[in-house]
Amino acid sequence: MSDHIRSAMQELRGIIMDALGVLTAEGAVPAEPLPAFTIEIPADKSHGDLAANTAMVCAKAFKLPPRRIAELILEKAQLEGTLFDRAEVAGPGFMNFFLSRKWFADAVQNVLDEKEDYGRTDYGQGKRVLVEFVSANPTGPMHIGNARGGAIGDCLASVLDWAGFHAEREFYVNDAGNQIEKFGKSLSLRYMQLCSDKGQQALYDCGGDTEKLCAAIYGEDGSHPDFPMPEDVYLGQDIIEHAANYYKDHLFELQDVSEEERRKALVDYALPINIAGLERDLKKYRIVYDNWFRESTVHEKNETKLVVDKLLEAGKAYEQDGAVWFKATDYGMDKDFVLRRSNGLYTYIVPDIAYHYDKLVTRNFDKAINVLGADHHGYVPRLKAALTALGVDASKLDVVLMQMVRLVRGGETVKLSKRSGKAITLVTLLDEIPIDAARFYFNLREANSQFEFDLDLAVEKSSQNPVFYVQYAHARICSLMANLEAEGIKIPESADLTLLSEPKEIELIRHIAGLPHEIELAAKSYDPAKITKYAIDLATLFHRFYDACSVKNAETEELRSARILLCRAVLQTLRNVLTLLNITQPEKM
Repeated sequence: MSDHIRSAMQELRGIIMDALGVLTAEGAVPAEPLPAFTIEIPADKSHGDLAANTAMVCAKAFKLPPRRIAELILEKAQLEGTLFDRAEVAGPGFMNFFLSRKWFADAVQNVLDEKEDYGRTDYGQGKRVLVEFVSANPTGPMHIGNARGGAIGDCLASVLDWAGFHAEREFYVNDAGNQIEKFGKSLSLRYMQLCSDKGQQALYDCGGDTEKLCAAIYGEDGSHPDFPMPEDVYLGQDIIEHAANYYKDHLFELQDVSEEERRKALVDYALPINIAGLERDLKKYRIVYDNWFRESTVHEKNETKLVVDKLLEAGKAYEQDGAVWFKATDYGMDKDFVLRRSNGLYTYIVPDIAYHYDKLVTRNFDKAINVLGADHHGYVPRLKAALTALGVDASKLDVVLMQMVRLVRGGETVKLSKRSGKAITLVTLLDEIPIDAARFYFNLREANSQFEFDLDLAVEKSSQNPVFYVQYAHARICSLMANLEAEGIKIPESADLTLLSEPKEIELIRHIAGLPHEIELAAKSYDPAKITKYAIDLATLFHRFYDACSVKNAETEELRSARILLCRAVLQTLRNVLTLLNITQPEKM
C-alpha cells in the first residue's frame, strides 16, 4: 500500500531540510533551531502541486525577509532525480513545487497495481479502535437521528479500517434503567386496557387482528377517552402491538398478578423482539456490528458498585446526606454530581462510566469513539472526568457529536411527533428512499453541522442527486469499456502513461492520487464526509476529462491506450470509495 501524496510530501521535506543544511554550513542563514513548517496541497493548483511555508516561519529566527529565505532555499534545493520538476517563489515567500510527469504516470499505475486495496494506508498501525454508534433505546423503533448516526458511525469505522486501524463496531443495548421501567409501565397499561370490558369488545369486533385492533381502540396519537394515559409512558403503536400480541397468546394470564410481575413478564416478552428488530433493521441498512454489549451485564457483574467504591477509596468521591457525590469540581467542572442517590439507586452516568472503563481497561482498546447526539454535550466532560479519576487516560475516549436532521419534502419540513409515536423511523425512511441514498446523504456533511435531508432529491435520477451522480460516473466508465471491446478495441494491460499531459488529465490524476491522503485526513478528523466529497469531486473531474479528452478517438493509439488505463484507474478508485461507504456500484444506469 502506497500513498503517493505522502511520499511526495516526505521527499519535499527532505529536499528543504537538505537545502537549509547547506545554507547553514555556508553561513547564509544562522544555525538557529528550525521552527515547525507545513507542507500542504494548495487550494489553487496553479500554485503548484505542493506548497511549503518554511520561509515564512523562519523569518524571525533567521532575521531575513521571507522571500529572500525562499529564494536561498530554492537556489540550494536539488530537484534532479526527485519527484519534482521545478519550484518557484510566490507572494511574500511561499514556495510552490511542481511534480514531474513520471509522478503522475506512477500514480495511475499504482491504482492499477493495488486494485481493490488502493486507498488503504498503514497510518493506524493496527491500533484497536472501538466505534460505538446508534445505541438506540430498545423500547421502540429507531428514529431519523439514529439513521444519521448509523450512517456516520458505520462509515467512520470503515474509514478507520482503511486507514490502518483495527476498528470494531459496537451497539450498547440500554436494557436496564429508567427507560426499561417506563417501557414496562407502558406495556402494562396497554395490556390492562385490553383486559377491560371495552378492550374485550374491541378485540371481538376486530376478530383478533392486531392492526385493526390498534385502529379500533386508539387514535393516531395513541389515545382514547376511555383509556387515559399518563405523561411518563410511551405512546407508540409498537407498544400497543406488543401488548395485543401478548394478550392473544396468553389472554388474562397477567391480569391478577402484581404490577411488578406483570411488567417484568411483558418486558421479558417484548424486549427481545425489539432488540432482534433493531438488529434486523440495521442489517437492512447494511450495518453489521461486531459486538452487542448489554447494559444489564454491567449491573449483573456489579460493576456499578465497583466503580463507585473505587472512587470513594481513592478520595475522588464523598458521602453526603446518604448520597455519594463525585468531586467533579476537582476536574474543572462547575459543581459535583451524584453517583448514588440516598435511596441506593445509581444515577444514569454510573453504568456509562463502568461501560467505558470496560472498553478502555478491561478490553484494552487503544481508542473508544462514540457517535452521540448533540444533546450529550454536557455529558461528555462528566464521563471523562470520572474516567480520569479512575486512573484511565480520558484522551483515549473521543466523542463525535451529531446534530439532528431536518427532513424536507416538496420544499416543506416534514413534521415529526415523538409523543404520538408517528415519527418517521429508520424503516419507514428506507421504504421511501434507496439505501444507497440514505447512507450517502447522511455523510454529506460533518456530523456537527445542521443537515437538511431532501426526500424528493434522494430518489431523483439526475446529476442533482449526488449519489446518483457518483454512481453514474462508475456506470459511464463500465459502458465505455464494454463499447470499446464490442468495437474490437482491446483494453491494454500497459501503456506509456507519461503521455497523459492535458490539464484535465493532470487534474484528474492528481485527485486520484489523493485518495489515501484523504482517507487518512478523514480518519484523523473522524469525518466520513470527506470521502463523500472526494467521490463527488472525482465524478466531476472524470466527466470533465471525458468531455474534453476523447478516449476512443484519441490522436494516437498510444494516447488512446493511456487514456483507457486512466479510465480504468478512475473506475477502480470509484469502486473502492463506494465500497468503503458500503454503497452499490452499478454497471448500467
